[in-house]
Amino acid sequence: SGARAADAVTVAEPEPAEYVKICDVYGAGYFYIPGTETCLRIGGYVRYDAAGGDIGSFDGARSGDVKDGKDQGTWLKNTRFTLKTWTGQETELGTLKTYTEMRMNFGNHNADYAINSAENKSFDLHFAYIQLGGLRVGLDESAFDTFVGYAGNVINDTLVPYGGFQTNKIQYYFDAGNGFSAVVSLEEGSGGGNQTFGHYYGVGTIDSYVPHIVGGVKWTQGWGAITGVVAYDSNYESVSGKVRLDVNVNDAISLFIMGGFGSKSHLEDSTYVDFAGGRGFYKPWGGSWAVWGGGTYKFNEKASFNAQISADQWKNLGVAANVAYTLVPGFTVTAEVDYLHAGKFGDANPLGENFTWTNATKKNSVGGILRFQRDF
Repeated sequence: SGARAADAVTVAEPEPAEYVKICDVYGAGYFYIPGTETCLRIGGYVRYDAAGGDIGSFDGARSGDVKDGKDQGTWLKNTRFTLKTWTGQETELGTLKTYTEMRMNFGNHNADYAINSAENKSFDLHFAYIQLGGLRVGLDESAFDTFVGYAGNVINDTLVPYGGFQTNKIQYYFDAGNGFSAVVSLEEGSGGGNQTFGHYYGVGTIDSYVPHIVGGVKWTQGWGAITGVVAYDSNYESVSGKVRLDVNVNDAISLFIMGGFGSKSHLEDSTYVDFAGGRGFYKPWGGSWAVWGGGTYKFNEKASFNAQISADQWKNLGVAANVAYTLVPGFTVTAEVDYLHAGKFGDANPLGENFTWTNATKKNSVGGILRFQRDF
């Protein structure tokens, strides 16, 4: 029989692929969400901390020996995964942005436990806000800290604390040009207070319909900046403020000094304050005044030295210094040493001058921390 031709094969045309488009309007890393005009960036970091020393330095931990229960010092370890997202879109009312940051931690605790176990810690939604032009609403850190600036590039920058942080807020930022800017923020504060010197201070959640109020002004130039910020705590009906000077000495050296002042609450000198707060969300330092100073020296593009010294009226004194080295782009190792002298708090405590909630049994505490962090 004769050979027959093979049946014709029909090949379907490939559907056109919708590739992700780069969006460079808001900086590196953004891309358009397919089918929208919204630009998205995804990032974060993975961090590993290994710390040791006295609990009062915030670097040490205590535990009971698993064989005989004897109290002893141990490492304070923590691994963190942080996921960040940014979005941006142009609208007729200005740029519409969002920012979120979620933190997840596994490790042991900076405290005294019969057995100091490592475990998954509470989930932290640290930032989640919407911004349209200068208007920002949602979860952020207080403008009392973000507008005036954090207290240096050290890991433990709150040995002497300088303000409350996480809060729901409605904030408006205004850029007047020529380096002048201003901010007004209505804030809720945070519940349960914050912990330092081994005890809690400043329950910040509003207890009526009256919000906490923050306002600030700033002048920024090539040489640095001058910033002032004032906060009204509606719980304690108290006012606190900070003034800061930043100086860029040259390309390698940057310095800052910041002073804080606040009115005392009627509970501040009582026994109660040592156990349940009373200093307010915006004046966590001891006494009426506090000061922080320090700076950064960049050896080169990879290595820098960072230091901070802080003190308050209650004779609390903190010193922190580190060297940060970028092994490869996105991977930095930081080694830090911390010192804290606990002042008046111990003297006022009826359970003994050296007692704190975390049993940091020293007036003078020293510790150190080694941090590995991969940013992406």
